Amino acid sequence: MAPRKTYIIGVGKTKYEKPRNRIGYEELGLQAATKALLDAGINYDDIQQAYVGYVYGDSTCGQRALYALGMTQIPIVNVNNNCSTGSSALYLASQMVESGACECTMALGFEKMAPGSLANAFNDRTNPLDKTLEVVGEIGSSSHGPFAARVFGSGGEEYCKRFGATWEDIAAIASKNHAHSANNPYSQFQNTMTVEEVLAEKKVSGNVTRAMCCPTSDGGACAIVASEDFVKAHKLENQAIEIASLAMTTDSPKLFSKSAIELTGADMSRRAAQRAYSAAGITPQDERLRVIECHDCFAPNELLLYDALGLAEPGKAHELVRRKDNTYGGRYLVNPSGGLESKGHPLGATGLGNVFYLAMQLRGWAGPMQAPEVAPNGAVKDPHAMLHNLGLGGSCVVGLFRRPDFYQVSQGGEDGRQRLGYNHGCECREVTQADVDKVKSKKAFSPYAAARL
Repeated sequence: MAPRKTYIIGVGKTKYEKPRNRIGYEELGLQAATKALLDAGINYDDIQQAYVGYVYGDSTCGQRALYALGMTQIPIVNVNNNCSTGSSALYLASQMVESGACECTMALGFEKMAPGSLANAFNDRTNPLDKTLEVVGEIGSSSHGPFAARVFGSGGEEYCKRFGATWEDIAAIASKNHAHSANNPYSQFQNTMTVEEVLAEKKVSGNVTRAMCCPTSDGGACAIVASEDFVKAHKLENQAIEIASLAMTTDSPKLFSKSAIELTGADMSRRAAQRAYSAAGITPQDERLRVIECHDCFAPNELLLYDALGLAEPGKAHELVRRKDNTYGGRYLVNPSGGLESKGHPLGATGLGNVFYLAMQLRGWAGPMQAPEVAPNGAVKDPHAMLHNLGLGGSCVVGLFRRPDFYQVSQGGEDGRQRLGYNHGCECREVTQADVDKVKSKKAFSPYAAARL
C-alpha cells in the first residue's frame, strides 16, 4: 500500500524568551499544545500518539507536560536529537499517520535552558561529539569560544577563503534576520542591526560576533498531523497544510574530510534536501519554492546552507546575499521569522517553531511577516515552503510544505483564528485555564496542572 499523505492541521507556539526561570517546561509544553489543539478545533481525545522533543531534561518530561490535558494512556515517546529534536518528533508523528497506524498525532517540543553557551550535561561518559572535537583541533579552527561557534565560524571562514565571500556578506545575513524579527511578536529579540553594527559587536569566536549567534532560549512549539480523512471529517480544508515531503539524514563520512564546511553537517543538509526535493517533485530552482525557514544557529551557517540546499550555485552563496535574493522582494524569502539568531533557539522546540511559521505563511496568516506572493490568491501558484533543521552529532531534517489540492480559502467561516479569538500567526498571547479546558480530554481525568494557569 502506498504511503498516505499527511497534513498539518494545527500549530501553536510560545514566545521564545531569555532563560530566567520564569516558566516551567511543563507549562511551555502545555501552552504550545493547547494553542495547536485550539487551532485545529479538536481536543486531546483525538490525539492517538504524541512525540515530545527536548534536549535538557529528565526522562518522561513529555508525559509530565501532556498529562495536564488528560491521562488518556496514549503512547507518548520522548525524543532527543540535539538541535533537530523538534523536527525529529514531527518526522515520527508524520510517519505514524503516513503508515496508516494513526489518523491524528501530535509533535510537541519544548526547552527550558540555562543562560550562556551550551554545556555537556554529563562528564562521566563518552561525549557523542568526541570525534568531531578531534577534527576541530586537526583543521586548526579557532581555539577560543564555545564549541558550536568555533565549528560554524570555521565553516564560514573556509567558505570565504575558497570562494570569495566576505564577513560583510555574513554580517548582512545577520542584519537581514534582525530586520525580519522586528515583525515577529514571538521573537526573543526584535531589534534591528546594520551590517556595521553586527560587525562591531563583541567577537565570540574568530570573526563570529555576538549578533551572528543564536541565544539560548526557553520556549515551546507544537504541530498536529492528520490524515486526509481526518481533515475532511473535521472540516479543516480551510487551513490544512500538506507535508509534501519530509526527509531525515545523519552524518556521512564527509564529516571527517578535514573540511570545516563539512564539519558543520553540510552533507547531511545536502542529502536531506535532495531527498525532500525528489519526494515533493520540485527542484530548488522551481519558482514555486519561495519561503524557507533554515537553521541559522550562526550566521555563517545560513551562508553555507544556501549552497547545501541548492539555493545558489556551488561556491556562489555570497552572490545570492549581494543580490538580496534572501529577503522580501528577492528570489527566496529566508527566515521571515528572524531566524534562530533573532527569534531564539529553544532546542527541542526550534524545528516545530519553524513549521509554525511556514504553515502561517501558506495560510496567509503571517501578518507583517507575510510573503504576499505565497498567500492564497498570491502571485505564485502552488507555493512550497521549506523547513531545514540541523543538529550536530548528527541529524538533519528537511521538509517541504504546500497547500493541498482541496484547500479552501476561508470566507468568513470558522478557522483557527476564530477558535483562539485572535490571529496567532502574528499575535502572541499566553493561554488561559479556560483555553485548556476547551481542549483537554473529556474522557480522562487528570490531577496535573501547570503552575501559572
